[in-house]
Amino acid sequence: MRIDVLGVGFDNLTMEEAVAEGLRLVNSPGCHYVVTPNPEIVEVCRENLAAKIAVNEADLVLPDGIGVVKGAAMLGTPLKEKTPGIEFAAGLMEGMAREGKSLFLLGAKPGVAEMAARNLAGKYPGLVIAGTHDGYFKEDAPVVEEIRLSGADVVFVCLGAPKQELWMKKHGPETGAHLLCGLGGSLDVFAGVVERAPKFWSDHGLEWFYRLCKEPRRIGRMMKLPLFLVHVKQEKRKK
Repeated sequence: MRIDVLGVGFDNLTMEEAVAEGLRLVNSPGCHYVVTPNPEIVEVCRENLAAKIAVNEADLVLPDGIGVVKGAAMLGTPLKEKTPGIEFAAGLMEGMAREGKSLFLLGAKPGVAEMAARNLAGKYPGLVIAGTHDGYFKEDAPVVEEIRLSGADVVFVCLGAPKQELWMKKHGPETGAHLLCGLGGSLDVFAGVVERAPKFWSDHGLEWFYRLCKEPRRIGRMMKLPLFLVHVKQEKRKK
């Protein structure tokens, strides 16, 4: 039973439960995909029907950030906790390393995925890096074929929203992977190019503000957060 937040259905799981379900999907037949919407992506889904369909048809929909959790609580349908995509990915890779599973990294600027691959291979012994490709490609078919030939069990798709969600829905089965995860800018963090917010900021739900201080150019995107809260309040009044 998913928790509806402005038309996006979120799986009500703890991080531990989410990682366990992710690993189950890795070992299940067929192709599956995970999305990690934050308030900005929820707002995109309100305006973009194709994005909304792609998000809601995912096998796992995880609330990335405190904004979605607060929105759900305001609507009277609380979620257990936030499950940030980058932490979900870390837990998933720990399990994959134990099982010797393989990972393909897709996205970010040229060279970043390779840096992330080196760091992740060192951090998670046993994790097999099947391949990498940057996010600056014009044709999907060669990239899909590269992933398929790599034999990757899992693909981290870091193309930004809603491109990554639409890409996973359309091309996931063709890749031959069992699980694809839409993880936005995570490769930059794994590569050490971008620093994650310190624990204090994260614990107090201020990761968005930390990132804004570091990257003022994000102000346009950050304006989606107050808009999200306005829409949540409007929805609450309807109830």
